[in-house]
Amino acid sequence: MLNIPCNNLYYDSFGEKYILVLNNLSFGERLELLEVMKTRRSVRRYKPTPISDEVLQKILSAARLAPSANNAQPWKFIIVRDEDMKLKLIQACNNKKWIAEAPVVLVACGFPDEADAYMGGYMNSYPVDVAIALEHLVLSATNEGLGSCWIGRFKEEKVKELLEIPPDVRVVALLPLGYPNEEPEQSGKKNLSEIVCYNKFS
Repeated sequence: MLNIPCNNLYYDSFGEKYILVLNNLSFGERLELLEVMKTRRSVRRYKPTPISDEVLQKILSAARLAPSANNAQPWKFIIVRDEDMKLKLIQACNNKKWIAEAPVVLVACGFPDEADAYMGGYMNSYPVDVAIALEHLVLSATNEGLGSCWIGRFKEEKVKELLEIPPDVRVVALLPLGYPNEEPEQSGKKNLSEIVCYNKFS
């Protein structure tokens, strides 16, 4: 686990220390965060080792610290540990049986009515808000030695029925979490020259 020194710390209700503001980081310390990003993989095989409450609370707190439009924080995360429920979620996720191997399946939900309704003048912000929070969580999980895999292909109505999610709440993604039982290769990424342009679109 990476330890980045910082004078500005945030204490939540669980008494855990979390970095609120990163000041005066050296190049080496900045590089550590980049290494966490490089280490992250989409994991589809998990050990049965349970995730402790301490580790789970730590990575959930990372999601809680994420930014959102107008600081609305239009999200809720459902933690599924029940084995029978995980098996039922398989059917809602196109029969991805490996999902149930993970000791935890996190279901990320968004609240359209609480989010910015006109981001960019044309869309509700909740999918972006929830995605930012979920990526905070994913990177924190990676830092704790956990693997995860973002599940975007699922039957929302089935997930909502199983987990008794209200009609006005939307399911954005599911995320199995657990200690990896495989070492996936890094997937290829585009070069910066393919994804960056300057001053105007080109």
